Amino acid sequence: MSRQSIYSMLLTLLFLSAAANAGAEEANRRKFDYFFYEGLNLKQAGKYDAAFDLFLHCLAMDSTAAPVLYELSSFYIQLEQPNRAVELLKRATQYSPGNFTYKMALATISRNLGMYGEAAAEYEELVRMYPEKVELNFYLADALAQEGEIGQAIDAYDALESSIGMSDGLSMQKYKLYNLLEQPDKAFAEIEKLTAKYPTEARYLIMLGDLHLEKGEKEKASESYRKAYTIDPSNPYYIVAMANYYEAMNDKAAAESQIRDALVNDKLDVETKVNILSRYFIRLQQTQQETKSANTLFETLLEQHPEEAELKLMYGSLLVSQDKNDEARFQFQLVTEMEPDNMAAWQQLLNLSLKVQDMPEVIRICRKCMELFPDMPEFYFYLGIAYYQEKEYQKAMDIYKEGIGVIPEDKATLKSDFYGQIGDISYQIGQEEKAFEAYEEALKYNEKNISVLNNYAYFLSLSNKELKKAERMSAQTIKLEPDNPTYLDTYAWIFFMQGNYTLARLYIESALEKDKGKSVELVDHYGDILYMSGEKEKAVEQWKKAREMGKESPTLDRKISEQVYIEDKEAK
Repeated sequence: MSRQSIYSMLLTLLFLSAAANAGAEEANRRKFDYFFYEGLNLKQAGKYDAAFDLFLHCLAMDSTAAPVLYELSSFYIQLEQPNRAVELLKRATQYSPGNFTYKMALATISRNLGMYGEAAAEYEELVRMYPEKVELNFYLADALAQEGEIGQAIDAYDALESSIGMSDGLSMQKYKLYNLLEQPDKAFAEIEKLTAKYPTEARYLIMLGDLHLEKGEKEKASESYRKAYTIDPSNPYYIVAMANYYEAMNDKAAAESQIRDALVNDKLDVETKVNILSRYFIRLQQTQQETKSANTLFETLLEQHPEEAELKLMYGSLLVSQDKNDEARFQFQLVTEMEPDNMAAWQQLLNLSLKVQDMPEVIRICRKCMELFPDMPEFYFYLGIAYYQEKEYQKAMDIYKEGIGVIPEDKATLKSDFYGQIGDISYQIGQEEKAFEAYEEALKYNEKNISVLNNYAYFLSLSNKELKKAERMSAQTIKLEPDNPTYLDTYAWIFFMQGNYTLARLYIESALEKDKGKSVELVDHYGDILYMSGEKEKAVEQWKKAREMGKESPTLDRKISEQVYIEDKEAK
């Protein structure tokens, strides 16, 4: 066979191979397209599981297919796996860098996840790629502001303003950002621009008056308020602004009269009146002024509208701030009777009962709330505390175990707290090993649960077990709260149990220095540490001091009478 014939044959074989490969690729492409569009049809029909499976199959066929990556990302968002969705969208934008939809989706989910820097980077690129889409500057500005890049955020708003013109929304955003930058003059200028552009809008004139008032320009403030009055005399912002103006003029009677006149005005609906009163109350709190004047105003409004639960809640909060807890409790109790499903009122009642250590009432409230709000673990938590305080340890244990089943999977720290409580109760009733198991479980969910670390370490030291492990855990608590006397005491006691009396004394003295509550246990421990440090007389002084402070213990009495350290078996 001639060389030319061989060459021709090779060319033919190469052509046939290329044709076969092209045919195979075309067949694969047709298969891919079939599965992909079938997936889209299934998704459109609401058959999401089947669609998801087909998209995964498509991805296995072509891992660089941007449309598939994009479709799968939406599924992972629904599956609450946002990080996986971000990963897929990044790959989609990598393989299809000019696609607006993919980049916009990546920027949006990054912003929603709090990844503001990454979101801003995507929006900046989108602004460059699509300058005609001026609204992108709004998203860019928001991401930059959230990232703390306030100056750049203002630049983005300026760019948007130059494209679409001035608007109240943009000016208000810039006003807030200038305040964050502590540039009051520029913030002031934004409000002035708004009053010039919208001269019939009372709210901007009121804001301008408020700014003048803050600067001490009372005449200018009064002028702005007068203009606002001619536009909308019943505007609740105006009424509160005038009350604040009279307060600034040291005319408290006029300020109260301004609010009271509004409250008895038949032309104003109750919602507006509540808004006026709440704004006035907040203003009094912000300026640290006496709030008692608000009480009669609340009572006036309550006489007119005794059925308004929201008003009673507000009044109750005012009474709490004035330490009038019994009167506040009455208001919150009324709300729970009017609206049994008003959780805010129940929570206020619970807080007041916890504050005065009224455990029977805490039990009543939590039991009722567990019926009304069965999916709220906080009521299980406080019920457990109440039972524990009442020394009903088994009931407390049962409640915490039941409550664990109510806690959502994403609330790991709360689960840790529940297991920590189970550990404390187990130790209290003498189930030491079960206590340690519960503490281990608690640390799986939150390795920095400081109360668990401290209690676990302390109880290990009392049992003279795993002292090095106890030392490591206690060291973590000191790192997290170096001035906490309880944690310092635990750390000192662990060193005491290890025979390191020098470090034990160093940390117990630091604990005593920082102890504002004058704990007798710290004083007793100090005596023990002094004794083992060779200072017998000083040790006895501390033991006597602990007894004088109120500690009653046969072991302590023996230490004093025999003038010798005796291990406290009762503490275990």
